[in-house]
Amino acid sequence: MTDHNQVILDALHIQKTLSKRDLFSYVYCADPGVTPSSFTWRLHQLKKNGLINSPRQGLYSIISENNFQPIVSSSLKRIHNKIIKEFPYTQICVWDSRWLNDFMLHQLLPYYLVIEVEKDSAEVVFDTMTDVSKKVFLNPTEDIFNRYIANFNEVIIVQSLISESPIIEQSGIKIAPLEKLLVDCIADKDLFSAQQSEIEYIFKTARSKYSINTSRIKRYARRRNQLPKIESLINKTLANN
Repeated sequence: MTDHNQVILDALHIQKTLSKRDLFSYVYCADPGVTPSSFTWRLHQLKKNGLINSPRQGLYSIISENNFQPIVSSSLKRIHNKIIKEFPYTQICVWDSRWLNDFMLHQLLPYYLVIEVEKDSAEVVFDTMTDVSKKVFLNPTEDIFNRYIANFNEVIIVQSLISESPIIEQSGIKIAPLEKLLVDCIADKDLFSAQQSEIEYIFKTARSKYSINTSRIKRYARRRNQLPKIESLINKTLANN
């Protein structure tokens, strides 16, 4: 009996990206008895199980194991663990602005360590972090960045966490996944003002280096009212591959 799933995966391993029609042709050649409905169901199951994704409507690609695994500095680990210890029931997400340098032409200094926590906890977490460092800022605007943050090599920023934000865990540290960083680059123009001139390059480089969970990035983009922009960038970078 023909394993339709394996035929689909083998075809995508070879071709990287294929249309639904082309994939159906591969399966049909292996098993002329396949029906369009059963084939569509196979695609749905493979996507649901995280083995393939759909970078745009009607196209499919295989999800590689080249996942984004940034270096979490000892400073960021200490900050994360302090917040977890003092506020065990607060949802937290941390990240380091240096992670974005991997995708940029111009390497940025100063850098900042970001703590994102639930809105109701942001101020008390900010107060706690001022005991650790005097270079701590709460929800800074672009003006604050230009006036103060630019004068330091490293600062700590406390931000309100957007509800339903994607968060992953790496070695016990709850960090922002690549999909969240890419959407936030577009949505948070104050926090990511230095990245605005390189948005398209950042997105293209990120896609070329790492796997991007299309469902995750679109879901979060919709949450942040950035879905049209994200879909445009997905289509643009796919066309340029």
